[in-house]
This record gives sequence, structure tokens and C-alpha cells, in this order.
Amino acid sequence: MKTAFLSFLCVFYLSFPALAEATADLRKAIDADYERHLWPLFDYWHRNPELSLVEHKTAARLANELRQAGFKVREGVGGTGVVAILENGPGPMVMMRADMDGLPVKEMSGLANASTAMQESPITGTVVPVMHACGHDVHITSLVGTARRMAAMKEHWSGTLMLIGQPAEERVLGAHAMMQDNLWSRFGKPDFALAFHVWCGGEAGKLAVSEGSPYAGADAVDIIVHGVGAHGASPHRGKDPIVLGAQIVLALQTLVSRELPPRDPGVVTVGSFHSGTKHNIISDKAVLQLTVRNTSLETRQLLLDGIKRIAENLGRAAGLPEDKLPEVKFSESTPPTINDAQLARRVRNAWVEKMGADIMMDDEFVEKNRKGMGAEDFPFFTTDPPIPSVYFSVGGTPKADIDAEEAGGPKVPSHHSPFFKISPEPSIKAGVEATVTALLDLMTKS
Repeated sequence: MKTAFLSFLCVFYLSFPALAEATADLRKAIDADYERHLWPLFDYWHRNPELSLVEHKTAARLANELRQAGFKVREGVGGTGVVAILENGPGPMVMMRADMDGLPVKEMSGLANASTAMQESPITGTVVPVMHACGHDVHITSLVGTARRMAAMKEHWSGTLMLIGQPAEERVLGAHAMMQDNLWSRFGKPDFALAFHVWCGGEAGKLAVSEGSPYAGADAVDIIVHGVGAHGASPHRGKDPIVLGAQIVLALQTLVSRELPPRDPGVVTVGSFHSGTKHNIISDKAVLQLTVRNTSLETRQLLLDGIKRIAENLGRAAGLPEDKLPEVKFSESTPPTINDAQLARRVRNAWVEKMGADIMMDDEFVEKNRKGMGAEDFPFFTTDPPIPSVYFSVGGTPKADIDAEEAGGPKVPSHHSPFFKISPEPSIKAGVEATVTALLDLMTKS
């Protein structure tokens, strides 16, 4: 037993300096790679964004870059999705995902490499301006940087690395489409899954990670309110769907204010209400369109069940027969993104140890500035079947700009704004270093 233990110590201390040296050299290697390779790649993608589901050139360039890094690459997964695999001995399979679609927005950032791209929309068929107004160009550039570093450091890790270029995140369609294309049965189910998003509200080059839910779940809900048409001067001869619809809108507000525990976040927004054609005609139908946001599966179920209950029972209260009760239809949906708490602590500790404690954004600042209920489709990869996962943030805005906003100066342009811009160098470098550091920790060579 003593001999075996001494042998273990010998191997550990002989291998530790090599790993420590590799970690110390990582930042230097990323700096060099950025100048020679990653900046030109980012510049290309920023100038040439493509819309959701038609990211053909983006996917082809990404696939080529990953092949050149030494990965086995399959294109056309779930549409334009890209899957790259690098096998490196026994150990866990870890997945890192980057989304790659742009938005139908005309760029007005004033940057020298601002997009002037135009593309036919797969939704409307019209030609529209296209912009990387959410930072997905940072994500795929960092993915390539990660691939190049991990391939160069194969002696320091063991396992199988899966890199995913995902289409159509902006329409919350791409992850689901890749899963529908039998992603795990074709390529293997990961033991861990990672992803990050560049954040305009965070200091460029800094990291943030939550042990809870960094992104909300979102459901699109349609309520079709049936009525009985009549003359506006004779409302007693009909059943007014506008009045009933208005009652439903108001009653829905009680779901969050009176049924959801006060410390549990949730949103029910009626974004569209359409009915009628003329001043003096009582319509026979009204249509309400809702978005429902939540940060836990339990909250989601409470809200969706409540919407159906309120709509149907207000129909009964209005005197509608059972076959004319309001119809509640659930369509586009994505679950909440919920980080595995233990895994989040593990990667955070790895970052602090290897990159320094000052790499992390102040938790109080993050809590104060992340108040929205934006959604992500990443959990389609991690929810069913469940996979321990972490979705983290990389800051993308110079500290001086954030400080100026807090002092009452110009506001930092938000994601999806035509003025949106990210500082690519610190964002991409931090994205690569954080991802590689997390991967090395999860795929430690035994």
C-alpha cells in the first residue's frame, strides 16, 4: 500500500509542473492565436452574418476551421448545425456549444467592420439587413479558439471533446432541431455540457456564473376567445369576445401577483390582442398572444395551468357553452436554463485558481444588472435526458463605458439593438481561456 501511494505521489508531482506550465502558457498562446487567426476570423463573421436556419456560409467556415484544428466534423445536423469530435483517450465526454445566427437588424454601430449584409428572410421571403446584434460571432470565434488550444494541449487532458455550432438560437429552434436529428444517438451523450454568452452589461474580459437559472424558460401561448356576433347597438343578442378577452387579460395578472410565491420570478405578458372589424359590430372571435417566462419547471407548470384555468372558467362565467369555451394553445417553448450548482462551483473554482480571483465579476453587480427574463434554447440539450451543465457569461463592454452609464452618461446599447457592439479582443480571449480552463478541469488526465 505504501509503495503504491509513493508511486502515485511520484507521478502526481512529475506531471503537475507540466500542467502548471501549460496553464501559465495558455494566455500567451491565446494572445498569439488572436492576432494571427481569431481576429481575422471574427472580422469575417461580423461582416457576414446570416439569419436563423440559413447560416450556410457561417456553418461551412466553422466546419472548415474545426477540421483544420484536427476534429472529425459532421455538417448539416438539424439543418445547418455542426458537430465536431476530438477523441483523446478514456474519460468523460464534454460538450461545448456556440450559437451562430445573426438578426434581421441594420447595423448602426459605427464600427469599421459594420455589417452591410442583406439576406432573404426564411420567414417573410423579403430581403432584409442582417447583423450580429447579439454577439454570436464572439461565440463561434471563441469555439474555434478553444478547438485550437485543446488540440494543441492533448497531452494534458483525456476524454472526448464535442464542439457544437448551433443554428437558429434567436428563434429558439436550433437546439431542438439538432436533438430531433438524433444528436446523442449519433455522436454520444455528453457527461457535461457548457455554453457561454457574451454580455453587453458586463466588463469586457470578466466572467460571471450562477448556481441557479441564468436564463428563463419561455412559452408562446395563444388564447382564442369565441363569441357570438351581433350589432353593437344590441349587445344582449350576442356574446362579446372583446369584453371576455379583456377580463382574461386582467385576471391573468393575478397569476404572478397572487398565486406565485413572491420570491419566485415569473412573467405573463399579453403582447397582442386582436378582434373586430368595425365600430358597431360585435365580433365573434378575439385572439390573444402571450409570452410566459419562468426560471423553474415548477413555476412554468403553475403559470401554464393557471392560464388555461382562468381562460376556460371565465368563458363559463360569461355563459358560453362547453364547446365554445376559450381555446388555449401552447406552441413555441423552451425550458428554463438551470445550471448544475455543483458543476457551477467547480468551474468557478477552476477559473479563480487558474485565472485569478479578479477574473470574476462582482456578484452584487451581476445581481443588480441582470433583471430581465430573456430565454435560451440551450436547455433542449440538457433537460431531457438531464445532463449536468453550466451556462456562463463573458463581459463584452469596456469598464469605462459601464462606469459612464452608471454616472448618468450614455447607455450601453443592449443586445438586439442596431447600435450593439462588443469589444472583441478581451471577450474572445476570455471566452477561450475560460472554456479551456473548465475543460481541462473536467477532463483531467489520470
